[in-house]
Amino acid sequence: MCVLSIDIETFSDVDLTKCGVYAYSDSPAFEILLFAYAFDDEPTAVIDIACGEPLPHRVLAALEDASIIKTAFNAQFERTCISRYLGRHLSSEGWQCTAVQSALLALPLSLDAVGEVLDIQRKKLKEGVDLVKFFSMPCKATKANGGRTRNLPEHDPEKWERFKAYCIRDVDAEREIRRKLQKYPIPDSEMELYRMDQEINDRGILVDQELVASAVLCDNQYREMVTARAYELTGLSNPNSPAQIKSWLADRGVETESLDKKSVKSLMTETDGEVLEVLKLRLLMAKTSVKKYEAIERSVCSDGRVHGLLQFYGANRTGRWAGRLVQVQNLPQNHIVDLELARELVKKQQFEDLDLLFDSTPGVLSELIRTAFVPKPGCRFIVADFSAIEARVLAWFAGEQWRLDTFSQGGDIYCASASKMFGVPVVKHGENGHLRQKGKIAELALGYGGAVGALTSMGALEMGLQEEELQPLVNQWRCSNPHITKFWWDVDAAATKAVREKTEVPLERLRFAYRSGILFVTLPSGRKLSYIKPRMTQNRFGRESLSYEGVGESKKWMRIETYGPKLVENVVQATARDLLALSMLRLRNAGFDIVMHIHDEAVLEVPDGVSSVEDVCQIMSIAPEWADGLPLRADGYECSFYKKD
Repeated sequence: MCVLSIDIETFSDVDLTKCGVYAYSDSPAFEILLFAYAFDDEPTAVIDIACGEPLPHRVLAALEDASIIKTAFNAQFERTCISRYLGRHLSSEGWQCTAVQSALLALPLSLDAVGEVLDIQRKKLKEGVDLVKFFSMPCKATKANGGRTRNLPEHDPEKWERFKAYCIRDVDAEREIRRKLQKYPIPDSEMELYRMDQEINDRGILVDQELVASAVLCDNQYREMVTARAYELTGLSNPNSPAQIKSWLADRGVETESLDKKSVKSLMTETDGEVLEVLKLRLLMAKTSVKKYEAIERSVCSDGRVHGLLQFYGANRTGRWAGRLVQVQNLPQNHIVDLELARELVKKQQFEDLDLLFDSTPGVLSELIRTAFVPKPGCRFIVADFSAIEARVLAWFAGEQWRLDTFSQGGDIYCASASKMFGVPVVKHGENGHLRQKGKIAELALGYGGAVGALTSMGALEMGLQEEELQPLVNQWRCSNPHITKFWWDVDAAATKAVREKTEVPLERLRFAYRSGILFVTLPSGRKLSYIKPRMTQNRFGRESLSYEGVGESKKWMRIETYGPKLVENVVQATARDLLALSMLRLRNAGFDIVMHIHDEAVLEVPDGVSSVEDVCQIMSIAPEWADGLPLRADGYECSFYKKD
């Protein structure tokens, strides 16, 4: 099969990193400068489009031919930009992404970083960053450059030649990476999901731009008002300065090391008068919703939609999607009873009424962020998500039967957990209902080996639990879930044995295998999780434990410690991802248009009068053959703007 490798260099006046490729290429100023390519193993050539060279007919024909594989590192960029250049949409059919192929092995998400990890010979040229900045971005007008706002090839011919060499090198680096990974091709099942992902990102989601613009205006006006009041009360030159506020508080007998939300709320319980008001103002000044709205404004395209909100295989430890641009994976929840009224007041810029009718203007704006996403005219959203999916998958893997029975019977897992832990009936808002909260916090914190620290991080103390209750709560949860606790350490033992003995170890629905310097964990779906260069090392507690190389919390390639419960978390979340992916595929094949998905939730743009919530939930609740016995359930609702039901 013929393969066309591609890399392009482009120009736009839109910031790619902040706005994404769709808005970037949607700008009237966008253009392709250089087009480097290579068919199969032929030498790489570069077409100087900026200087008038046309794309060869052979390349143009290949771009339209689905039988010719087009590859690039982050192929979405090339496909989207070339579509814009040609003036017609290029389907993702026939395109393959080497970044996805790398991510499937838990390698980094950038060409440069993958090249370093794989130690390829033709690495990405380091000077490329400066060349891209010079030719691909607007420049500041100065006397020295004649007042121009853009650098063209004729402004530095020698740099331009180096830019062409840089573009060629990117194709060569991508090809070398692909050759190194040829033993690990993207499975057909993941290619189908990748194409669906590209369709969803190409479709995008409509934005209520009037609401967004008014929300930004409201936030700015409210912030000015709050800041003015803080100036008036404190007399400080900058009441936003933590140092100045701390000093002002100290002068009034209030000492604090931190002004974070938790510390300020604690201080508010001990103060009154002007000090209390200043602390309240501090919280209001610190709370910002405007960044999300500004991100939406930046990213919206000329069709009124935001595209590219999700990155396929962005979380490469599990294969889950990652949020991009607006970060829809962590949108604030909405609890306002009358969202419609709040939206209308903001859209009509009746900010005084908003402040009068609702407790907190910043709080309202925060809760309205979701509602900025709307269906196109003649449609409504159907939103459906899996119910307690991770808890269900964990119980299914471990064979914790009482939990599976609870889910199968439609029970409340928090009540059931509390009942199991404390040995008494627990009914929500009923008999022993006060224990449900303890069951809930235990469920949220302890499923993956968490202990007292996990309970504290989840806010157990703020929820009313006492410090002396925490360790007994951990013990009670683990005693109530012996199969889950055993599963953690069975997984630990299986992974350790596979690495020590460089062998394959089956474990119920999982399979651990060491091959070619990689620990593979085969999931029930058949997909494999990858852990690069695993070995036994000494952990921070002085005990021997498993570690591997990967992208750590610092976003750098490093050695990472792991153990059974953490591996279980990866396995459970990866399996939940596979279930959502297959459900979305079934929805898409049934004719539904998915515009967005968040964690375990799908958002569909459905014509009025067509289909129902029940139809969608029924499709999502079908467990695949490989998940026999897993009690799946999906719940859903309709809405005229995106919200949390």
